[in-house]
Parts: sequence; C-alpha cells; structure tokens
Amino acid sequence: MNAMDAEREQLLDAAERLFYDRGFQAVGMDALRTAAALPLKRVYALFPGKEAIVVAMLDRRDDRWQGSLARRIAQEPPGPERVRALFDWLHRWLADEGYRGCAWVNASGELGATSPGVAEAARRHQHRLREQIDRVAHESGIGDAAAALFYLFEGALVTAGISGNRDAALEARAAADRLLGASGALPGTPAG
Repeated sequence: MNAMDAEREQLLDAAERLFYDRGFQAVGMDALRTAAALPLKRVYALFPGKEAIVVAMLDRRDDRWQGSLARRIAQEPPGPERVRALFDWLHRWLADEGYRGCAWVNASGELGATSPGVAEAARRHQHRLREQIDRVAHESGIGDAAAALFYLFEGALVTAGISGNRDAALEARAAADRLLGASGALPGTPAG
C-alpha cells in the first residue's frame, strides 16, 4: 500500500467512526481532518468533498459487510442451514455494542434527498444484499421465497436500529422458519 492509499484508508476509518457515532450531517470536514490526523489540504487532495468521503466510506463498508455475510453463508450447504445462516450472521452483527442502525439507511435518511451519490450508494448496498439473499434462496430451492427472506432480513436491521432489539434477527429467523416450514418450502423446518 502506498502512502496515498494509507492516508485514504486512515481518513475513511476516521470518517466511518465519526459518521456512525455522530451522524453524517453533524460531522464537518474539520472534525474529519482532526480525527484522521491529516492536514485539511491533504483531505481535499484525497477527496473533493464530504459527499465523496461519505460515498467511499459506505462503499468500503459495503464490501466488508457483504464479504463477511458471503463467507458465513458459504460455510453451510445450500438448504435450510444456509438460509438460517443469513439470520445467524445478522444476529452477530446486531449484537455489537456499537450498533446504531444500518449505516446505509442512516446515510440515506440524512443525506439521500440532497446527495445523489449517497442515495446511489445506499441503493447499491441494498441491491447487493438482495442479490445475495436471492442466490441463497435459489441455491436452496426456494427462489419463490427470496423476497420474503429479504424483507425479513431488512426488517430486522431497521427494527434493531430503531428499537435497540438485538434479538430482531433471531425473531426474523424464527419467522422465516415458520413461513418456509408452513409452505413446505424447506424440509426439516418446524411448521408454525
């Protein structure tokens, strides 16, 4: 990694911490500069402005987030356990003491109406998640239930962020089991 890449990562690390802890609108360029320990001129050499930093931070976080989820579901064979792995992974993610809601929902809510780049980053994240869940459902022979699984997953994310209920993913997993078991879509799932 060259010096410019290292500084970029340093800035994005600081931005992710600050934006997630304080909110996107509350954090200005001076706070980013101070937290990243970089001169303001260097910050602007790395990114043309705050919107570009927010988008880069969201995209980088998405790559880590999606990769972590993909690695977890790949540990299970296609079928009921792979579907359950979606929600088990989410439960572990939500259990983090610092969880303050979905970063993409938060960013979209704060900046999406005025920042096309941020709105598009949130849509990219949601699209990638939907693709992963669709893939799991199709590989497990339950492609027709993909939308329901996606909405259960997304609902658990939003519910945990608003209510603080860290068990939302386990409740969504139980709902997925009941839904799929009742429909006979997944053998071995308990009927409602």
